[in-house]
Amino acid sequence: MSGLLDFLSSLFLLAGAFFCLVGAIGLLRMPDVYTRMHAASVLETLGVGFILLGLLLQAGFTLVAAKLLMIGLLIFFASPTASHALARAALLRGIQPWLGKQGEPPSKP
Repeated sequence: MSGLLDFLSSLFLLAGAFFCLVGAIGLLRMPDVYTRMHAASVLETLGVGFILLGLLLQAGFTLVAAKLLMIGLLIFFASPTASHALARAALLRGIQPWLGKQGEPPSKP
């Protein structure tokens, strides 16, 4: 049973690392603030979620697992709130979403 838990834990940790890498690349490659926020949400939800799940499997039923669950709940509630606040601030500042063709840089307002 321990070998199966180790295998599943490492699988979730690798999946989390993959989504963190994809999200980081997305933050660098996306053209405007709104699409970058989407890449950051992928990084936070999938990347951190899978990493926390892998760590939970390694921790077992201990106080460490309870702390990891609290961190997961904090991210689950704080991440959408922060993304909404950033999007609203960008929209109120007058930054429009980029609706151009693929390959064209976004125009500066």
